[in-house]
Amino acid sequence: MEPAPGPVRGRHSAAPRRRVGPLLGSLVLVAGTVAGGLYLQRSGTDGPPETPAAADGASGTAELDLTARAAGVDKVLGRRAEAVRLNKPAQFVADVDPDNKTLLARQQALFRNLRQFGFSTLRYERLSEQFDESLTDKHGPTTYVVAVAMDYQMKGIDLAPVRTMLGYTFTERGDGRWMLVSDTDLDRRLPRGSHQEPWDIGDVLVKRASRVLVVVERDQTKLASSLVTKASSAVKAVSNRWPGGWTGSGVVIALDDKVVRGADYTLPKNAEDALAMATWVYRTLPGEVNSTGERADSYVVVNPRNRAKVDARTLAHEFTHVATAPYGVNAPRWLVEGAATYVEFLPMDGASNLALPTYRRDVETKYLAKAKSLPTDALFFKNSTSSYPLSWLAVDYLFTKYGATEVGTLYQEMAALGSTQAERNRIMLEHLGITEAGLFQALRERTT
Repeated sequence: MEPAPGPVRGRHSAAPRRRVGPLLGSLVLVAGTVAGGLYLQRSGTDGPPETPAAADGASGTAELDLTARAAGVDKVLGRRAEAVRLNKPAQFVADVDPDNKTLLARQQALFRNLRQFGFSTLRYERLSEQFDESLTDKHGPTTYVVAVAMDYQMKGIDLAPVRTMLGYTFTERGDGRWMLVSDTDLDRRLPRGSHQEPWDIGDVLVKRASRVLVVVERDQTKLASSLVTKASSAVKAVSNRWPGGWTGSGVVIALDDKVVRGADYTLPKNAEDALAMATWVYRTLPGEVNSTGERADSYVVVNPRNRAKVDARTLAHEFTHVATAPYGVNAPRWLVEGAATYVEFLPMDGASNLALPTYRRDVETKYLAKAKSLPTDALFFKNSTSSYPLSWLAVDYLFTKYGATEVGTLYQEMAALGSTQAERNRIMLEHLGITEAGLFQALRERTT
């Protein structure tokens, strides 16, 4: 699944799994990019050129005030990161408004959560001031609303440091220090999919295994253990089955909240049909370098309504999306979902083998005989009942006829360069000697 912003790939639960045929379907969502005119920059300065001067109007004083403010807030952010690394809960909340009991409790819960994730690196970077007169009216004349990047790497999970976003509001204390007075003022303006992390949402429980990290509600120990077992099986399956292997990790977030990272299960279609979605993790945030951000990895978010339906095969499907996400976003949807479903249906630990020969004949009879082409990107999810089985059939044929290495190479080039039909045709001809139309015809001829 591909996280928001952009298409989000997910598992669809419309059809029941039977031993004579695999579970079908997946779901794509499209989310917005940067909302609310959020201004970002990575220079470490405080904002756009129109940043207002200090009250006395003297340019030298204004520059000094802004510099002092930046230094003061940077010290607060540094103390908070150090507190997490060194397990100093009092230090983490020392700069939080003590009169705001709700904020203080939320920040204390945040600290407890952060300590569970096992960060090998953690730092906060102040990005740029966000101007809002109503917030100044609310918090006072020294109000400083700022976008903050959280750079982190979970030990044994993230292959490289990644980045998420926060919005903090500070005011100056009488002693010249800065105090955190709100952590929610910017929430509606932050880019979809690059904030609202699992550690931001209530008290959680984190359970680990080799190359697996599972996040559930604090009291869901049994669910955590079950998901760790399933995720471990799925990680092994994708590592063994995907061409060239996969050395990444599987992060599974299964919380009660319906909006986590890029997954939004408040949307009716998602709430009913999606089992899980793989959501982007960023190297650079949306709005920093480009509108969509530079993507690094993916974490899987489970639909709270359908947690009981998630099994090792569901996670193998999603982890295949995780494994292939770094290739790019230009592969045709039939190849993206067909590949994930192909791996999902293969034998794996802890899952009964599926009757694939019977299923293949059913797909050929029920769907291929009525189709006129491979599923198109535009209509893939509108016709998902037939799109998924046909896509699996096509990829199954490719693995059988051309071998895993050729399919893996084809996928990588299609994902990187296949943004137009002409490019897709060129790549298909180069690797297979046929176009997508030729592949569809080969499937039809095999059944006659």
